[in-house]
Amino acid sequence: MSERDDQSARLLRRGAMACGATFLLCFSIVPLYRIACERVFGIKLDASAATASAVESQQPDMDRLVTVQFVANVQSDLAWQFAPDVVEMQVHPGVPTLANFTASNRAGIAIVGNAVPSVAPATISKYFNKTECFCFTEQRLEPGETRPMPVRFIVDPALPSHVRTLTLSYTFYRNDIATQRVAAIAGGKSVPNS
Repeated sequence: MSERDDQSARLLRRGAMACGATFLLCFSIVPLYRIACERVFGIKLDASAATASAVESQQPDMDRLVTVQFVANVQSDLAWQFAPDVVEMQVHPGVPTLANFTASNRAGIAIVGNAVPSVAPATISKYFNKTECFCFTEQRLEPGETRPMPVRFIVDPALPSHVRTLTLSYTFYRNDIATQRVAAIAGGKSVPNS
């Protein structure tokens, strides 16, 4: 084998190893991100409902009050109004609580939206458990429709004692694919972007 062939083989092996390493890195990035967020920084990424057993195992702390603030946002191309019914409330950790938001469709067509929640400070999100939430499913509003959007939650009594205020924030985004599907079912009307 010539020296040139030997160099080509080494280059090919290095290239294959680099491709393999890149594939492994890309394949592992999501689990590594989840581990870093949840275990290292304490940020809860799971947006699903809290399990019944997790809720039932919590003992209410009637000696403590935590202020929960509510914030509502709408993506700029979603023709909805969206707001909390109250901007804040005080809750006892471990006590199931209901908060309501209200959404109104100002457009002349039915629109489907999805709400993305966040809890601040992010490091304590694991102590905020939603048991029922409009953010778990798509929300369809007919033209001019106004609807309450309830969220039931429990603040975990294990919330560190120095934390006295949490902020629950939602941003509604327009679900273009679902909105186009609704328009097609309704008679094939074109769906404007805003």
